[in-house]
Amino acid sequence: MKTFTLPGTEITAPNVVLGLMRIAEKSDDEVRELLTTARDAGIDFIDHADIYGGSMHACERRWAEATRLSPAERARWTIQTKCGIVPPDGFDFSYDHIVESVEGSLEALNTEYIDILLLHRPDALVEPEEVARAFDALESSGKVRSFGVSNHTPGQIELLKRYVEQPLVANQLQLSVTHSPIVAQGVAMNMAGEDQSIDRGLGILDYCRLNDITIQAWSPFQAGFFDGVFLGSDKHPELNAVVDRLAAKYDVPAIAIATAWITRHPAQMQVVLGTTTPSRVAAAAKGSEIPLTRAEWYELFRAGGHIVP
Repeated sequence: MKTFTLPGTEITAPNVVLGLMRIAEKSDDEVRELLTTARDAGIDFIDHADIYGGSMHACERRWAEATRLSPAERARWTIQTKCGIVPPDGFDFSYDHIVESVEGSLEALNTEYIDILLLHRPDALVEPEEVARAFDALESSGKVRSFGVSNHTPGQIELLKRYVEQPLVANQLQLSVTHSPIVAQGVAMNMAGEDQSIDRGLGILDYCRLNDITIQAWSPFQAGFFDGVFLGSDKHPELNAVVDRLAAKYDVPAIAIATAWITRHPAQMQVVLGTTTPSRVAAAAKGSEIPLTRAEWYELFRAGGHIVP
């Protein structure tokens, strides 16, 4: 497993992360098997959110109940969680909500601190001074060690940075070989009339690279916005043919090639796995260090439906 020091932190992070949004109904044994498989593959970084699991803090609580970690065992994991979505009302980045959410996460996770806290989806009513006050209080109390965002634009991050003193170390964004507007737009720059040339991410990829913000790719195997995976799908025959050929070349499962397409990018992104199937976690992790060539990366990109002028 390839690791790196997450900029803005002292965390040695793997470039593949285990997402735990689907464990609410899993048994203790199933959760433990999933985590053991991840650790064996070199994944010691997990991703939660307060809303995962159908009720507030459900997946966080399920993790803690199943693992029952000692303080020493807990220290061997990097635990990331998110806050800010308030179903069904909308979003809330107020001081009170952020602090209340973190308190709930700490209790549910049975831990004294969170390694990384992300603001989940942008709050249109954000008052950045409130965010800054919450981050200061959480950091000074030792309850949160690092901070970041999810699904944020450069402008939204700049607004926060005007008031927030802590580095924003991560931005979690949807990215897969078929859903990659943050990458694809730059390739089709200035091609009038082409949908791919429209910048939907407002330059977020380059912005994050320039500002040492690690992009965490969620839904790395989804064809689009929660409309099914592309791997093995008859809707993507050309892409799967390329994936299968490269999987045979590198002697890995097909899912590892989908992982490798993201980890090959020099922005040093992390792939956030959403599967709860241990065998798929182990298979996906094999893509961490696959040295795709430039030609192979662009072949996958083109087969994923993108223009390479």
